[in-house]
Amino acid sequence: MKVEGIHYRSIWPIGTRAVGIIDQTRLPYAFATLELASCAAVVDAIRAMKLRGAPLIGVAGAYGMALAMNEDPGDANLARAQAALAAARPTAVNLRWALDRMQVLLARTPRNERARAAWREAACIADEDVEINRALGAHGAKLLAGVHARTGRTVEVLTHCNAGWMATVDYGTALSAIYQAHDAGVPLHVWVDETRPRNQGLLTAWELAAHGVPYTLVADNAGGHLMQRGRVDLVLVGADRVTAAGDVCNKIGTYLKALAARDNGVAFYAAVPSPTIDWTVRDAFAEIPIEERDGDELRFVAGRTDAGEGTRVRIADAAVPVANPAFDVTPAQLVTGIITERGIAAPRELAALFPDLRAAA
Repeated sequence: MKVEGIHYRSIWPIGTRAVGIIDQTRLPYAFATLELASCAAVVDAIRAMKLRGAPLIGVAGAYGMALAMNEDPGDANLARAQAALAAARPTAVNLRWALDRMQVLLARTPRNERARAAWREAACIADEDVEINRALGAHGAKLLAGVHARTGRTVEVLTHCNAGWMATVDYGTALSAIYQAHDAGVPLHVWVDETRPRNQGLLTAWELAAHGVPYTLVADNAGGHLMQRGRVDLVLVGADRVTAAGDVCNKIGTYLKALAARDNGVAFYAAVPSPTIDWTVRDAFAEIPIEERDGDELRFVAGRTDAGEGTRVRIADAAVPVANPAFDVTPAQLVTGIITERGIAAPRELAALFPDLRAAA
């Protein structure tokens, strides 16, 4: 994707000494990049959400392993790096998937060749992510074009969190479909949830504005009202983990959108690259770890002053008890379809699209 005419991926190698990332905590008020020169720096960036989005976290984990092999290619450091990276954000299964892939490769690679092999494999994972999300978006764009053909009017989409290009290496998941449909001439308008408390909806708004897609920012709790008034054709979200049965784990608040969609006869879709599917989970509610984040994310609101300076405002005292679960699970029965790089499937038919991956798990 382009920022002020310059093409960016969300993460890129700087030789074999560091990786560059877009600092998502500075957006939408300032566009800034960072260099991460160690595995520990990648762990910190993931924890602090300087980079976020399940696919991007997975690729960052792979590059983190490459940086660790620069530091010490021994077996003990390989295990330490994998454990540290895996603990950085436990809900997004892409991270575990990428780390397992790197570990299998590096464990059978001679130590003096591990760093070179790690950088090469991390780059392959990044390139694969781009192609997967391009293909996924093409299927989603056809879906949106079909809605327009059926209704003859602008397609109204409600999204939650940020599933755009900066949540992946490029293209995005849910927004990949929106970008490709828009570029193909499908008239679209996107209702963008704020997505408290981290306000990832502001990232979505920033991306859509840069791409020229019409959008409107709304409070998280406005979605049900919009659906009741017939102003939403479909809900389209990304995911951090999806089970073989089609249960969708995504940013907190997604479940409420699915409930409102079901009550109002609105289709609910999740755009999911295959590395986000966890074929091993049988009970989503018991087995998927739900990250509980720092309570200060609720006690403070970030923004900027009228003078354009970044600031943080306290809205709750430090003594106020806070619960801050970062994700929820939308059960498969509330999901209309799952958009993948191999096509769109009803939740219970997801495994039919990926018999090879299902068997391997």
